[in-house]
Parts: sequence; structure tokens; C-alpha cells
Amino acid sequence: MKLKQSAPSGAFIGASWLALFIGALTYSIGLWNATMQLNEKGYYFTLILYGLFSAISLQKSVRDKQEGIPVTGLYFGLCWLSVGAALLLLAVGLWNATIVLSEKGFYAMSYVLSLFAAVAVQKNVRDAALFKTEMSASDLSSEDA
Repeated sequence: MKLKQSAPSGAFIGASWLALFIGALTYSIGLWNATMQLNEKGYYFTLILYGLFSAISLQKSVRDKQEGIPVTGLYFGLCWLSVGAALLLLAVGLWNATIVLSEKGFYAMSYVLSLFAAVAVQKNVRDAALFKTEMSASDLSSEDA
């Protein structure tokens, strides 16, 4: 028995985009206003970009495997390695940063929120596309009958 795919709700789509926007924007504003050197700001900015890309890539490869789309073990492993590296680099950077503990917590939480929200947004995009494809296929098959 195959379960029927439903489109993600508008509320979940909106909440996911809002969380991504809030996380990335607050992280960026925090960097902009930080008193750290420009090279440190560049390090943390590069980390958010790398983290977002690796999280989305991991979610996509997990979803591809789930749907029977071939994903090489090497790429799947690199996705996990990239997410782990991004989180480890953030942790090491914050551990060694000369900023107050509350700022470290702020960067860590806005970073994790951004990564989680990016995965949720990518999932919603994929679910909506799958639902649209299934609806188009069912419309075509009902026209043939």
C-alpha cells in the first residue's frame, strides 16, 4: 500500500522560510556589528555559507537515497563530513574567540537555527515539487480513462 503524498502546509513553508531568514539575518547582523577583525568576520561568514550548503546537500542526498535515486557512497560520506566539519570549525572558532560567552551562544544558536531552517526549506521545496508531479501524473491518468 502506497501512502498518498501531500503538499507541505503553507504555515510550515512560511515558518521554515522565516526561521531561515531570522537565523541568517541575525547571524549576519551580529557579524556586521562585531568588534572582531575583518579576517575573523570572514571566517565566520564563510562558515555560515559552507554550513548552509553542506546541510542542504546532505538533506538532498538523504532524500535522493530514500526515493531510490542513486547516490554514491563517496558523495554521501562527503556530505556528512562537510556538515561535521562546518560544526566543528564553528565550535573551534567560538571556543578560541575572545568574545563574551553570551556572544558565543548567540552565534552558535543562530548558526544552528539557520542550518535547521535551510534543511526544512529544501525539504518543503522537494515535497512541493513531488506533490505537483504526482498531481500532474494523476490528472493525465484520469484524462486517459
